[in-house]
Parts: sequence; C-alpha cells; structure tokens
Amino acid sequence: MSLYRAVATVGGFTLISRVTGFVRDVLLARLLGAGTVADAFFVAFRFPNLFRHLFAEGAFSAAFVPLFSRKLEGEGAAAARAFADSVFAMLSLALLAMVLAMEVAMPWAIAAFAPGFAEVAGKLELASDLARIAFPYLFFIALVSLFSGIQNSLGRFAAAAAAPILLNLCLIAAALGYGRLWQGDGPGQVLAWAVTIAGVVQFVWLFVNNRKSGMGPGLVLPRLTPDVRTLGRRIVPGVVGMGVYQINLLVDTVIASLVSEGAVSWLYYADRVNQLPLGVVGIAIGTALLPMLSRQIKSGRGDVAQHTQNRGLEFALLLTLPAAAGAASLAGPIVATLFERGAFTARDTTATSLALVAFSCGLPAHVLVKVLVPGFFAREDTVTPVRIAAVCLVSNLVLNLALMGPLGHVGIATATAVSAWLNAGLLALILHRRGHFRLDARMKRRAPRIAAAALGMAALLVALQAAGAATPELAALPAWGRLCLWIAIGGAVYAVAAGALGAATLSELRAALRRG
Repeated sequence: MSLYRAVATVGGFTLISRVTGFVRDVLLARLLGAGTVADAFFVAFRFPNLFRHLFAEGAFSAAFVPLFSRKLEGEGAAAARAFADSVFAMLSLALLAMVLAMEVAMPWAIAAFAPGFAEVAGKLELASDLARIAFPYLFFIALVSLFSGIQNSLGRFAAAAAAPILLNLCLIAAALGYGRLWQGDGPGQVLAWAVTIAGVVQFVWLFVNNRKSGMGPGLVLPRLTPDVRTLGRRIVPGVVGMGVYQINLLVDTVIASLVSEGAVSWLYYADRVNQLPLGVVGIAIGTALLPMLSRQIKSGRGDVAQHTQNRGLEFALLLTLPAAAGAASLAGPIVATLFERGAFTARDTTATSLALVAFSCGLPAHVLVKVLVPGFFAREDTVTPVRIAAVCLVSNLVLNLALMGPLGHVGIATATAVSAWLNAGLLALILHRRGHFRLDARMKRRAPRIAAAALGMAALLVALQAAGAATPELAALPAWGRLCLWIAIGGAVYAVAAGALGAATLSELRAALRRG
C-alpha cells in the first residue's frame, strides 16, 4: 500500500472518529457546560485518555512496530506471532497492576494534577470518584494498542483506525440516555462508566479482527524474554518522545486548574477542535509512516525512506496549514456553532475561541512532530526524541508560568503552541545533521507556496466575515449556515490558490492514491 493510500485509509476513519467526537462534545457541552462537573469529568477522562494517546497512537506502536516488523521480515509469521503473544501476556499483567495501584492512589493523583480543585467544595472528591470509574479504560485500550500495532505492521490500517469511533458512540449513547434511560448519581458518573465500557467494546473489536488475521493473541504465561525486555526499554522513553503533546496538555490541565473556574473546560473544548486536523492528518501520517520507514530502512533503502518522509511532510503541510489558518480565522463561529447551547454560554464561547486561536498557531508543528518522530523510531532510536521532549516540557512549563498571569488560559494554550514548534525544529535539525533527512527540491519549492495559499485564504475569510456582518442576507442565516458557507468558500479559495501557485496538482494526488 502506498503512503497516500495508507494515510487516506487511516485519515478517513479518523475523520469519522473526529466527526462523531464533535457530536459527543456538543452533547457534553449541552449536558455539562463549563462548570464544576465538567471540569471534574474532563480531568477524570484525561487520565485514561492520556494513556490512550500515548499508547494507542504513540509510544507503544513506535516501540513495537519496528521489532514486530523485524520478526515478520526476518523470521516469519510464526516468530512474529510468538513475540506478540509474549507481549500480550506481560502487558496484561503490568496493566492490571498499574490500574489497581492507581485506583488506590487516585485521590492523591487528582490532587497533584488538579490542585486548584481543592478551592471549590466537593470538586476534588468528585473528580477522584469519576477518575476511579473511568481509569480501567486504560487496561483495555493499551491492549488495543498492541492489536493495532500488529494490524498496522501487516498493512491493515482500517480496523485500528475505526476503534476510536466506538468510544465516541458509547459516550454519545450515555449523554443521550442520561435523564431518559438512566441517571445514576449524576451525569458525570454515567459518562465515566461509559468510558470504561467503551474500552471493553474497542478491545473486543480489535481482538476479533486480530484473530481473523491469524495473529492471535494466544494465551501464554508472562515471561520477560529478551525481546520483551527490549520492547520495555523502548516504550518508556517513547512515551515522552511521541507523547510530548499529550504531556503538555496534562501540564496545561494542572496549571489551568489554578487559573479560574471553567479554564480546564475552555481548554478542553478548544483542544477538541484542534484535534480534528491533528488526528486526521498528523496521526494518520505518523501511523502510516512508521511501518513503511521501518521496512525501507531494514532493507537498506535509505534513499527511498528519505523520499517517503519528504512526501509525508509535503502532504502534512498541504492539509495542515490551511486547517490551522481556517481554525484561527473562524474560531468564533466554529465554537459558537458547535458548543453554544444549554449550559454553554456566550462567555464560554469567547473564552474557548481565544484558546482555539492560540492552539491553532501550533497545529502545524504538532503534525510535523508526527511526521519527524518516525524517522527516529524506525531506526530504533527512542532516546533522542526523549531528550528533545524533555527540553520542550521544561519550556512549556516555564512559558505556562510566565503567561498564565497576563493571559490566563490563553497563555497556557500559547505556551503549548510555542513548545510544539521548538519540538519540531529540534527533531528536524538532528535528523538533518545525521544525514537521515533532507528537504528535496520538490519540498523546498512547494512549502512556501502552500503557506502563501493558506495565508491568502485566511485573509479572505477574515475580510468576508467583517463584510458579512453588515450584510442583512448573511446575517439572517443561522450560525451553522454561515459557518458552512465560510468553510466552503475557504476550501475553494485554497484549492484554487494552491493549484495556481503550483503547491499541488489534482492529477498527482489521484495517481498517488491509486498507487498501491
């Protein structure tokens, strides 16, 4: 399967996941708003969801896929399956121990990650209760990451990419059913149970698909084999190297809990909008690149690997720069259309929109990280990204503390964006110095043209919104109608500008998608 077809497969299912995720968040905003219960639930949800991003979309695959691919290419399917079975046994045991330990330590963990909650009566206790209900999700989703790594290594991307949709459907059902079919102790508790149930559903889905591919898992006794030890050594640094974005968001949550009531929720909703292009483009490209680069490098085709990474970078910029420009220029209409109803007020819309503008400035950098990090992991180097991530984590923390006073929650989002650009820049610099990555002539020619087309689109959208406010016909349209109009105009303008400037051609994209 070609890079573009693999990205299209993963990106297509991820797009469905993000759309259902928006439906989920619209329902959550209506049900919870941006107050105490919402803050408590989002912190509780972030615990297992953090590990979902780190494992299912990051560190585990980054460590597992190269080792599994080496077994598959060098020793055959039987050896690869035996390795996967050993990993399944050890991972299950380690996860069970971790979940039990966190269930006991949850009150102290919540106090450490959201210290500001202690200032509101009952908020810290509520967040701890919800986190205890939701945290077993980690056990199932980390095992899903193992099955996903096997599927991706076999060139089968669809089942793993579809799994997050099931999480959204479970939360949508819980949000719609609350007050009609069940209530529990409150909406937060019902939603927390839905998170854990979603983990079970995703586990069953990937388990069945993995069995169909003939790759188990088989039940064996947990043993620390040499291969499992190697995997373990690579996962720990990979968590930091691949997951710096999620770790930065966790740092943001800690500090946001100290800023003001609702700050955690404003950042959550803004990040959910920002996650659409990040997931569809960044995660899709990173997921497709890693097994391809691993195979190309293992077979001694370094020049082909560099070409593949250049095309991944080009494709990422082609889709991400207009997404970032569009999100920044349409932040207000996007947030108002998606969330402003029920308990979510106009004040919440303004605060969330400002955070979205700041997050969108770092969106291209986050996607570039997803493109560049596989260049290290495919060469079985998990140490260098960790060192870079450590620098970025410190910079994020320093900037958070410096900006939270004058800019509040917007300063937190700004710090995340700046640290993302630092991360991408350092990754690219080190790959270049090692001779593992250089921009080819096509990339050098097209990158500035892509940027020019995206900036032109953003400028036009800002001008059209200003003109539209004074146009009675446009003002009479519902909010969703105006937003759809701006998006359609922006997309058309960008496509025309990109074609006119030579940033991309439709024939090239069609040919790339057909190449298998």
